[in-house]
Amino acid sequence: MIKLLGAVLILFAGTMIGFQQAARLAARPRQLRQLAHALQRLETEIGYGHTPLPEALDRTADAVPEPLAELFRDAAERVRGPEGLTFRESWEQAMTSGWGSTALRQTEQSVLLRLGSTLGISDKEDQLKHIHLALLQLKAEEDAAREDQSRYEKMWKSLGVLIAVLVVILMV
Repeated sequence: MIKLLGAVLILFAGTMIGFQQAARLAARPRQLRQLAHALQRLETEIGYGHTPLPEALDRTADAVPEPLAELFRDAAERVRGPEGLTFRESWEQAMTSGWGSTALRQTEQSVLLRLGSTLGISDKEDQLKHIHLALLQLKAEEDAAREDQSRYEKMWKSLGVLIAVLVVILMV
């Protein structure tokens, strides 16, 4: 009876691990779309609203779901904070500290870090060009993420179950 219960728990755990990895693969393209939407919103705030950068980041955070909203909100709070950080430092710290809660990869983080190094230090047109470039790079990453999702999502689900079955067979 104990072996049966252990086998069921191992099967359940292995299946959940596989499904969790598959869900992470599915979350990446969705979060990339949301991030592109956030940057488009930021582009609108800077280009047409002539909104100060911290306020534009807050408005952008209000328009996107978590965990991406927290990245923008954190950057805005750090800019306004008592430490006297530059925008670039605030942006880098926000992107570094909150990145683990996203399903995004290092390549997307480097795109955002490059963008943060140009925002706030140049004229409006230059900032809009850099946002547009970041959007193009994120679009390419989104296409690759969708391809990865279609290729590997089913594999992870099956792999979780199969490894759990292997462990159960080895136990018996």
